[in-house]
Amino acid sequence: MGRDTDTGADTVDGGGEDAGAPGRPPALARATAELRAGTGPTAATARRAVRVTLAACAGFYVFLYVLDRPVSATYALFAAVSLAALSRIPGTGRQRAAQIVRVLPVACVLVTIGTFLAVRTWTAVAGMLVIGFCLAFASAGGPRPAGAAPGLQLLYILPCFPPYLPGALGERLAGAVAGIVLLVLAEAYVLPDPRLPTYRDRAADAATTAARCAAALREPPYALPAPLAELARTAGEALRPSHVPEGERPAGPGVHERALAHTGLAARTLLARLKDLPGPLAGARPGPTGLALIRSAERAARATAALLSDGPPADDAGSAARGLLHDRAESARLLPSAPGDRRRQAALLEVADAALVLGTAADLAVRGRDALPEGDPGRFWYAGKSTLRLWWVRLSGHAGPRSVHFQNAVRISLALAAARTVAGLDSLPHGFWAMLAVLSLTRTTAVQTRATVRAALTGTCLGALAAGGVLALAGEASLPYAIALPPLMLVAFFVGPVRGVGWAQALFTLVVAVAFAQLAPTTWQLAEYRFLDVLVGSVIGLACGLLAWPRGAHDEVGRAVARLLRAAAAEVTTATRAVTPGLLPPADGGHPAGGAGPYGDDPDVQHTLVLAESAYAQYQGETQRPAGPGPDWQSALMAGHHVLWGARRVLAAADGSPPAPRADARVRAYGAWVAEGFGLAAARFDVPKGARTRAAPGPDAVAVAGGPQASDATLDAPPVFFTAVAWLDSLTADLARMAAAHAVETPLPAAGHPGTARSGTPSRGRGGLVG
Repeated sequence: MGRDTDTGADTVDGGGEDAGAPGRPPALARATAELRAGTGPTAATARRAVRVTLAACAGFYVFLYVLDRPVSATYALFAAVSLAALSRIPGTGRQRAAQIVRVLPVACVLVTIGTFLAVRTWTAVAGMLVIGFCLAFASAGGPRPAGAAPGLQLLYILPCFPPYLPGALGERLAGAVAGIVLLVLAEAYVLPDPRLPTYRDRAADAATTAARCAAALREPPYALPAPLAELARTAGEALRPSHVPEGERPAGPGVHERALAHTGLAARTLLARLKDLPGPLAGARPGPTGLALIRSAERAARATAALLSDGPPADDAGSAARGLLHDRAESARLLPSAPGDRRRQAALLEVADAALVLGTAADLAVRGRDALPEGDPGRFWYAGKSTLRLWWVRLSGHAGPRSVHFQNAVRISLALAAARTVAGLDSLPHGFWAMLAVLSLTRTTAVQTRATVRAALTGTCLGALAAGGVLALAGEASLPYAIALPPLMLVAFFVGPVRGVGWAQALFTLVVAVAFAQLAPTTWQLAEYRFLDVLVGSVIGLACGLLAWPRGAHDEVGRAVARLLRAAAAEVTTATRAVTPGLLPPADGGHPAGGAGPYGDDPDVQHTLVLAESAYAQYQGETQRPAGPGPDWQSALMAGHHVLWGARRVLAAADGSPPAPRADARVRAYGAWVAEGFGLAAARFDVPKGARTRAAPGPDAVAVAGGPQASDATLDAPPVFFTAVAWLDSLTADLARMAAAHAVETPLPAAGHPGTARSGTPSRGRGGLVG
């Protein structure tokens, strides 16, 4: 866990008044203030510890000591602990409460299934195999389903052990529902978390910044001042998922989540286009049509910011979009005489497109299917699909051994099934603890699992010794245990996440010993059983970690990025061929018409990008062996996004203009050059490492200088040429960034591609563009 970044004085209103209260020590006042309003991880962990302790103890004590229902008391305790302590649902308390309400029916179904499958060991094992896989695979649906999955696993594990008592199902469900409802109330109303900026707030700020940039570009010198350009860069960076708290990332498969993620990408694109907008020719004033287009983009950005900030769109949002569409059409009909003006016109049309996409995506994010766009079904392919269909698209896209979500689901389901088999065949006392150890200690790499198990066994051994001493001293008297449980739980659920898995296992061993001592007469041997179960579960987790993808995402991220870059190379070739009239790709080799594929009009790049991003997200959370500077995976993912969005703009701009042979040949040669660069970069990223074969030049590899050229800005060509060249220039920069990260020396890629470059752009020679 990281340290808190906020002090009591910074994070609390009225902290000084508390500090000055008579009889209250300043240190206690600061700690209380930090607990109430601190935004750091320690304060958040403390609040969660208070909530889970209140919910678990309230249900446990009422059922055990007031209603005399020990079975319900057990399920009330473990239901609250499973969904608050074992689960890691991201977000604020109210966001977690909403997620827990959604999974409450699933929890009841799992308790019911586990109760009836406990009749035989083989039925319980089969159920564990299937349910374990399904719950773990649900992590493909986003961080909240992934966070809830371990707790839901426990709610099946607990009733799937003997004795087979279907008659006790009512008590089990009553306890589980009561514990979950108490947890929901505690998460929502006890020590509410301070509100943090949401992704929607960040997108609204980015839209406001874009409007300010557009306003500045309408005034001399028709370029952004340095402070505003830096503000645009900062606003765009704030929308990167890696810079957003996990609970605020729009990562779900639904329409609202997909549209909000689309909004963030469109806002970043619009800011980048405004920041890099070419100025008018030296000494010239921009034409009125171009200024009107910028003014319309400004109005549209301000309307989008208001929409994201205030909720349902006002009337001026629709009028702003219609005005922008009109001005864009007017600008597209003009053909400036000077090539420099055509280049600026192409850039202005890209600004307008980005602003239109931003407005449409934001409307979908706010109003959902009520804001279905009339056109561009490929770009907004998800807008008209049902939630079940979108979940199917997400899960089917990860249903294969190349997805890290699939790998993790297979690993954990096999480990849980093996643990249930061992517990059933050997009659392991309290065998569900062995499965709980598998669930809580198995990591995505064998290295991490081994380190976690070592710390966990040490902590469990120390905790078992302490628990054995407590049980031996207290004997069968229940009052000491009843008094000790709440403070012990509070300490365990606070110290464990802060200090690590060893402390967590030691303190949790004490918690379960004190809780079980109140349910039935217990001896010090309970602590011995606890250590034995954790040892068995740890061995099973280690074995499965070694057999099933032991390197986790370490290798998979390389394969996924290589597939992404190869798909990007094919997409570059397709898009640049589309610039030339009469050379559109054949129907069976291009994009599905009308966005027929599950990911719209470019399914290969979109799908491989999804798999690469999920592998990279897991890779970031894994402890890797230090081996010097590693590959810059993020630069490859950024290039994938640039290919995806740029290809759509180029294909949309290919309006069947009359042929321009020199410009057409130039775009095809430049596109082939960039595509080959992506192919070579894919070979560099691919796993396993070893000999690499260089990609052969494509059919468009004509004997023309393929790289960027200074003459591109002055070539007499239609606007679509400048749209394509601007996109290829940005991809050239991406290739240079990947090559710089790898620090690779490569020979010239192929004859006929001399690698000329403009000033400031690396060439394709030694230390050049290929990563």
